Amino acid sequence: MENSAPLSRILTVQNKMGIHARPAAMIVRIANKFAEADLQVEKDDESVNGKSIMGLMMLAAGNGAKLKFVVTGPGAEQMLTDMEALFARKFDEA
Repeated sequence: MENSAPLSRILTVQNKMGIHARPAAMIVRIANKFAEADLQVEKDDESVNGKSIMGLMMLAAGNGAKLKFVVTGPGAEQMLTDMEALFARKFDEA
């Protein structure tokens, strides 16, 4: 079933260091598994391409920050599920 309406989910940064280079790379790695889907990540009034490590780092999302993931295209639901799992694991950090 193709869904062209954007799906979104609010995820909370739970690791101590926030979104630094390694978590940003992990987010991009998941996003890139869904080549045809588009991911925007929003924090406050900023929106960046979720497939850009630099963009994600520019959000300066620290511990407790709430990020809105907006996905359009094939695999959107699965991408959000994978992102949710990544955030729940605190990016495999202590």
